[in-house]
Amino acid sequence: MTDPIDAAPDPMDDEAKRRDQLLAAPGAVEADAAPRIDVSHRDGVTRIDVRDDAAVRPGGPVLDEAD
Repeated sequence: MTDPIDAAPDPMDDEAKRRDQLLAAPGAVEADAAPRIDVSHRDGVTRIDVRDDAAVRPGGPVLDEAD
């Protein structure tokens, strides 16, 4: 027999869960939950691009050639 609590549909979609988790930290601000990537699907291919306005980007800092 299934527990009715476990069988209830989740009212939060994935984006709402992501936002909720990112804003749960002490001192978190709304900008912390801003989107950082764009995902597109075309002809069976999924493309993930880091947004130009993302505050946090993958990779290290840009170094001068002298470094």
